[in-house]
Amino acid sequence: MRRNTLLIKSEAEIIHETVEQVTKMKTYTIYGIGAALVDTEIKVSDQDLQQMRVEKGLMTLVDEPRQDELLTHLTEHLTTAEHASGGSAANSIIAAALLGAPTYFACKVAHDQYGDIYLSDLDRAGVAYQEGVARGIGTTGKCLVLITPDAERSMNTFLGISASLSLDQLNVPALKESEWLYMEAYQAPSPTGMEACLKAREIAIEHGVKIAVSFSDPGMVEHFRSQIDALVGDRVDLIFCNTQEALTYAKTDSLDVAIETLKTKAKQFVVTCGSEGAMAYDGQSLVSIPAHQVHAIDTNGAGDMFAGAFLYALARGEDFATAGRFGSLAAGTIVGQYGPRLSADICKHLRDSFFGQ
Repeated sequence: MRRNTLLIKSEAEIIHETVEQVTKMKTYTIYGIGAALVDTEIKVSDQDLQQMRVEKGLMTLVDEPRQDELLTHLTEHLTTAEHASGGSAANSIIAAALLGAPTYFACKVAHDQYGDIYLSDLDRAGVAYQEGVARGIGTTGKCLVLITPDAERSMNTFLGISASLSLDQLNVPALKESEWLYMEAYQAPSPTGMEACLKAREIAIEHGVKIAVSFSDPGMVEHFRSQIDALVGDRVDLIFCNTQEALTYAKTDSLDVAIETLKTKAKQFVVTCGSEGAMAYDGQSLVSIPAHQVHAIDTNGAGDMFAGAFLYALARGEDFATAGRFGSLAAGTIVGQYGPRLSADICKHLRDSFFGQ
């Protein structure tokens, strides 16, 4: 009997080693699909938001004339504007790439100046993409990110050509060769974007690619619930959301109830709680993640940075507690500066100092 037990253990170990080898053979750690937007960050006052009728702390979809109207109001602020490629999923993918994970991003930009800026940013970060299908006729999407003195960001987004992201932008071979598929709820308003995400989800399931979904924004959860349910399907491997998104999704005021709801929708999940840290469910237990204490000046990209750093750590083989602490460190670092991402040098420093490389 003892001998049989040892043989069973040996077989289990062989299976585990085989799975690890298959994972290591994957070309990409994360395959992301999402909106390609060039962010313009501008420091404003609460009075500016009121005068412009901008909802504080939310992402609002606008048309190009409305975005131009806002820019006209902010003419005197434009000298302080910062431009960078953005989009929720893109920020996470770029973060993971700068930390050292091989990544691919499926997106759509135009043959214009902002499209050039966007793809150049992906190149510098080391993110793979397929330019032939990423480019199209139209105007590259832009996001006006308004930062108030309390570090809150209010976004007004003109999706431009990004709204027509479709099946044409899917790189199926790259998706099959990825460990994770990462999707953003910001695709919910786009019928073609949703079609692409659902097809990507189908391919991922067929080829053993794990699926992660970011709820992205409370407004997306509230107004596009059926689309988000479609992204989640019967169950996904991992959900990222913040407290308000979790509460909105579960239709409750109780975080405990929201957590129980998430357990029915994902094998694992992370709920970020701002300055209070985060909670990570690893499939067995709920882990409390302390916040990285820092003076916040800009919360734009914090949740995206957390997700990118968290997935990077998981790909290294770290447990949820370790991945959560690293995500908290990365997110805490980014809110201490302006802009949606950290530099390559800072990412390398965080990685090496945290993991002791």
